[in-house]
Amino acid sequence: MKALHQIIRRVAENPSRSWALATLVETQGSTYRKPAARLLVDSDGGTLGVLSGGCLEEEIGCYGRNVIADTEPILLAFDTKRLYGCDGQLKILVEPIPAAGHDGNIITKIECLLNDRELCRIRVCFEGDTLGSELLRSDILLAEQRGVLIDTVPLPVRLLLFGTGPEIEPITQLAGNLGWVVERCSHPSELAEDFRPDAQTAALVMTHNFGRDLLALDRLLPLQLRYVGLLGPRKRHAELLARLSEYRPLDFEAGVRNLYAPAGLDIGSEAPEEIGLSIVSEVAAVLSGRCGGCLRERRSDIHTTVAAASGEAA
Repeated sequence: MKALHQIIRRVAENPSRSWALATLVETQGSTYRKPAARLLVDSDGGTLGVLSGGCLEEEIGCYGRNVIADTEPILLAFDTKRLYGCDGQLKILVEPIPAAGHDGNIITKIECLLNDRELCRIRVCFEGDTLGSELLRSDILLAEQRGVLIDTVPLPVRLLLFGTGPEIEPITQLAGNLGWVVERCSHPSELAEDFRPDAQTAALVMTHNFGRDLLALDRLLPLQLRYVGLLGPRKRHAELLARLSEYRPLDFEAGVRNLYAPAGLDIGSEAPEEIGLSIVSEVAAVLSGRCGGCLRERRSDIHTTVAAASGEAA
């Protein structure tokens, strides 16, 4: 997801440049990335993004440079076992992307949808007479079709941070490195009354002030976010919920079940940077439908993901 945001930023910052977009559309065997991964190529053959472990990007860049010059898409096929000893096969569509200019292009239109936190679906046709990507309207239903990849672009994680403590800065840095959208609120009243959450919205309460934490929880729990993290010891959390229940009926099944207190994974955190890593990791695990355990203990494919809705919070 971060790579796509980097691509969007590069295109938006250079509206007069033409590009080639390489999309991984089909894989077999062991591959570094999965279908829908993307890479941007500029007119000099430079690339932004990763589709392999580093062995294919330079070659894709050469093809992309030609695609920009010819303005014709091409489908590439790579057998990494034959070429590099890795047991995998990939198909990659490389298509020309015109300069954004004033009217925009598919990349800037994706940016607009994600900024508005709207459903973004991309139809990538890599077989047949018409190759290329197009945006789909949200109300269109399509059956699975050979030679067509339907990619529902996940919304970036939006992390609401309530607080001003020493852990805020490392959390903000880590979240930014992951391509998350961080919205800081020094006081609960700063969250708009008409705020609409979605399935990729999480919140973290760490004001180090009992009254402000209470106000933040009073505002957040009715939103039924998938993750609300609360910093501090268990005794304090119990006191906060007890006080909150005095003037608001608490729906433990719908709201409090998604309250993670104390916030963070058990990695032995002490310093603010370690606490930040612990919390960001827990948010990522919860929103991915994972428990945050060791990968060696996992019995299924480590790349299996849980589909997240792009609309209202679950």
